[in-house]
Amino acid sequence: MKKVLSVLLGRMSLVTVLVVVQAALSALAISYLSTQMLPLHVVLVLFSLLVVFWIGAKEDNPTYKLAWIVPIMLFPLFGGLFYLLWGNKKMPKRDRLRMLGYYRTQPSLFARQDGHEQELARWDPHLARVADYIFRTSGFPLEDSTQADYYPLGDDLFEPMVEDLRRARKFILMEYFIIEPGVMWDTILEVLKERAAAGVEVLLLYDDVGCLLTLPKEYRRQLQQSGIRTRVFNPFRARLTPAVNYRDHRKICVVDGNVGYCGGINLADEYINRKVRFGHWKDTAVRLEGAGVWNLTLMFFQIWRYLEQRETGQTAPLDWYRPTVFPKGDGFVQPFGDSPLDRDNVAENSYLQLINRATRYVYITTPYLVLDNEVITALTVAAKSGVDVRIITPHIADKWYVHAVTRSAYPRLVRAGVKIYEYLPGFIHAKMIVSDDRVAMVGTTNMDYRSFYLHFECGVFFYGGTVVEKVRRDIESTIRLCHRFTLEEVRRIPARTRLARMILNLFAPLM
Repeated sequence: MKKVLSVLLGRMSLVTVLVVVQAALSALAISYLSTQMLPLHVVLVLFSLLVVFWIGAKEDNPTYKLAWIVPIMLFPLFGGLFYLLWGNKKMPKRDRLRMLGYYRTQPSLFARQDGHEQELARWDPHLARVADYIFRTSGFPLEDSTQADYYPLGDDLFEPMVEDLRRARKFILMEYFIIEPGVMWDTILEVLKERAAAGVEVLLLYDDVGCLLTLPKEYRRQLQQSGIRTRVFNPFRARLTPAVNYRDHRKICVVDGNVGYCGGINLADEYINRKVRFGHWKDTAVRLEGAGVWNLTLMFFQIWRYLEQRETGQTAPLDWYRPTVFPKGDGFVQPFGDSPLDRDNVAENSYLQLINRATRYVYITTPYLVLDNEVITALTVAAKSGVDVRIITPHIADKWYVHAVTRSAYPRLVRAGVKIYEYLPGFIHAKMIVSDDRVAMVGTTNMDYRSFYLHFECGVFFYGGTVVEKVRRDIESTIRLCHRFTLEEVRRIPARTRLARMILNLFAPLM
């Protein structure tokens, strides 16, 4: 009961209620005024119609556009206005230019190393084009001289990360979507405080919405008093604004520029199975040591410098944060970031390239399977072409409505020959793809609209090397713990369930 009351009386509930009240009062006011003034009624309806035409002409995903056109046409009096206030994916121009300017004004930070692309092209020209696409769109180059370790569970990650943090001598950079007090975060926090007291620079960045239910509003001040320089991304405020859609969903940890972590694991106890929420929590991450860590450092400072400039008007040079250790790796790595501020959906397009170019198999793990037509088409065509396409999703849902939309994709995929598995022990939060024993990606991007279009995400591509094999073996062993959906099962789905999922699917891009 105490926990329920804390949620009901918490900041997220309060802000959500205030936003809903604003929307309701605005809708009532518009409806009332339009009944009193016929010209206003006509103007608002015409305005919504123009907004519909404008949405249709935009370069957004067609499914996302449809998800807004339908409610606007159903509620033409205020639908167009609400789209401008809530659905228009646009950050203020000044802020957008500040963040994108990071790449444009300092190209030397993102310089390619000579010969990497040519060497990869000799080994696999198709993957070389994928790597080149990622560099040209995200700015993050291909790297060698990097050792990589793969962690099939958050339980495996915890101790090595803590040990690396204890060894920090220069700086620690941490960027996470969710931080929650408990065994994992309390242990890490004590290390961060100790390192900060020893003179190590500790920078911490977390997303406000991700931590609304887990951290108090004044938590940043508490951390600052402990010597941990902290910034909060996009504070959740009680006003209608499209900016609330932009979230920092990245998970990055960098120690001294030489060691870096990335993957699906946030800093909360369910990620290391010290707390049970949705059964056994299956998540994955990678540890990099060497040149590839520089890409993770640049990703961190993309957002940190943007927030720093907004607060202080100043930014610090970054050369001090470069790696100084360059071990020999067994393949190429390419840590990359995906931003909603540009016109390129880097993560989704990279997925599509791997699916379309697979010749033997494509294995995918994702907690959410909320797909647009392009991804569904790529998966079904690959399966019909004889490629072994396998997808693992959770059996125990964390969000019932998203799980319903996830399952709504099963019939079309299964009919085409895609093998769908649900992880029976609990919730699989890992976001991975591996193909043909040649390439793998471990990162933060869910296969849904929010990750592909609205969130700041990151991941690491591996071209060759042992991590590719480890990812494949882990997915194959995970499949043994899963239930595979058969064609007969998807045919037996009740009509009322199919109808409910169809309705939810219509609004899937807004979830």
